[in-house]
Amino acid sequence: MAAPVPHGTHRPTEPLPTALHGAPALWYPPGPTALPPVPWDPHPQHPNAAGTCGTPMPWQHPLAHGTPSDRHPPQPHTQGTGNWRGECRGVRVGTRQGGGQHWGTRGCEGTLGCGGTLGTLGRGGRSQGCPGGHQGEEGQDSLEERDGEWSVLGVLSSALGGICSQRGSLAPGRCSGRRGRHPRAFGVLVPPLLTPSCPPVRYGRFDPEDQRSRHCPYLDTINKSVLDFDFEKLCSISLSHINVYACLVCGKYFQGRGLKSHAYIHSVQLSHHVFLNLHTLKFYCLPDNYEIIDSSLEDITYVLKPTFTAQHIAHLDKQAKLSRAYDGTTYLPGIVGLNNIKANDYANAVLQALSNVPPLRNYFLEEENYRHIQRPPGDIMFLLVQRFGELMRKLWNPRNFKAHVSPHEMLQAVVLCSKKNFQITKQGDGVEFLSWFLNALHAALGGTKRKKKTIVTDVFQGSMRIFTKKLPHPDLPAEEKAQLLQNSEYQERMVESTFLYLTLDLPTAPLYKDEKEQLIIPQVPLFSILAKFNGSTEKEYKTYKENFLKRFQLTRLPPYLIFCIKRFTKNNFFVEKNPTIVNFPITNVDLREYLSEEVQAAHAHTTYDLIANIVHDGKPSEGSYRIHVLHHGTGKWYELQDLQVTDILPQMITLSEAYIQIWKRREEDETKQQGA
Repeated sequence: MAAPVPHGTHRPTEPLPTALHGAPALWYPPGPTALPPVPWDPHPQHPNAAGTCGTPMPWQHPLAHGTPSDRHPPQPHTQGTGNWRGECRGVRVGTRQGGGQHWGTRGCEGTLGCGGTLGTLGRGGRSQGCPGGHQGEEGQDSLEERDGEWSVLGVLSSALGGICSQRGSLAPGRCSGRRGRHPRAFGVLVPPLLTPSCPPVRYGRFDPEDQRSRHCPYLDTINKSVLDFDFEKLCSISLSHINVYACLVCGKYFQGRGLKSHAYIHSVQLSHHVFLNLHTLKFYCLPDNYEIIDSSLEDITYVLKPTFTAQHIAHLDKQAKLSRAYDGTTYLPGIVGLNNIKANDYANAVLQALSNVPPLRNYFLEEENYRHIQRPPGDIMFLLVQRFGELMRKLWNPRNFKAHVSPHEMLQAVVLCSKKNFQITKQGDGVEFLSWFLNALHAALGGTKRKKKTIVTDVFQGSMRIFTKKLPHPDLPAEEKAQLLQNSEYQERMVESTFLYLTLDLPTAPLYKDEKEQLIIPQVPLFSILAKFNGSTEKEYKTYKENFLKRFQLTRLPPYLIFCIKRFTKNNFFVEKNPTIVNFPITNVDLREYLSEEVQAAHAHTTYDLIANIVHDGKPSEGSYRIHVLHHGTGKWYELQDLQVTDILPQMITLSEAYIQIWKRREEDETKQQGA
């Protein structure tokens, strides 16, 4: 008689076939499996035995337990052939040849050992019960196929694993055999075979998708009202940005989903089970650790990463449809308040103004336009482009959960890329920020000063001629001045220059009060301060060494023209603000008279309409910013100040202390519509 086979080994009488019916040979790796735990009472003398048995007898096989039959004493393990198959809780158990005889006896309360479960396996693949003994209910439970019932084979032991052979498996969810009389009936299969030709299978399936993926019971615990993806994607505990997950129950960010990760611990401690990977946009259930696949979660991924098609972008300026947030408030996409974290309203106003410039907006709404731009290794300036694109898509998202957006990530990129020249906690100057931001965007997109253009220069860049004449020192005698003016150094020079915005100078504010003891607030028309660029008006510019006379003449007008009204002047002691009111029309500002005759012929359209107006209120260092924006779809004006959004009459816009203005050039089709 053959010697017993040690636990964990296999000695077949014939080799395992490599394929049958086209299915690959599979094996289950040893060690713990991904099966859900099933409670069972271990045998006091063997960890793989289950149930409560009678007086233990001397073990002749490491898997046998229970009380041996009176009529049929225990038989040693012998070689033989046979087939068995079964499936338990989604784990495939295929067909194995060379199983041999297993002995064992009946346990208590239907709790069976190896022999009681498998019995003597004959060639027909059907259990014959214990050798010569209990060929009754327990002996036949192992291989009878019953849909929807558990086999007495039970759940595979985590220490033993299982074998999947060439014959494939039953349908998912089917189990073989009838339920034993004990609710925790447990059976043990033979140890796994380490066959090189058999690849490992995750969770015992050919398909990596878990059966629980489409039937997660925790989806109703998701709280969309607390979800906020505007802040930096950092773990709230480790402050790491690697492999961050968002808890969809409380809205916090945690790192990882392994056994010792912060997300796993959070799910166990607080019973928050649904998490979203902020990078891959995949949903997971923890601590069970399976992916959730459900179409009802698409609105969450869209809020995290909005996408726009070309057709959607083309209709943004033609529709006036209100969107409804998750809390029930309505808003117009693009006319959305920005959160003032502390003192960043100067940046909010500029970002909102730029987001309502259609060509610039359309470029950044579609990420493919700038995704493949090559930048040098270690260049952090491209972060500015990415964050501005993300902010633009959030501002124009028609499916937001809330009617406002926080520019937290955008402003962090500004602080980093500007080397803290512009900060969140300190009030800044809107014109300085606009100038830096446009030039930084242009450089990050790969643009240069002269040759290579970007979307920034295509939209805002114009050109002018600058005539400069050096002046002699005023304290010199008249004769010496006349001699110096004959030198070439003091002759007028002309240079061609480009610009992204035009600075308009205000007249000096009055120093004295009127008869009512109040300061007179002067008013000046827009066309008088635009005379600076007519080519004939000269202005003196002083430095600590030299004085110059300059005059400017426009040679090319951009599609979108930015005016910066110079309200602040610095001296050695403090900053002064000029409160002069600029009177300007909302539409039909014609700049043809500021072009030379030869340049006028090259410009068919020189009429501009206002689309954005940034206002500064209060003192220079303590004031606040607000912006007036034209919504192209409705034709209405809106005032935005941080999170507050209100509609406003166009007549009220001209009464404000305008600081930055963006004008749109009227094209031919728009001119015809205005004329009609």
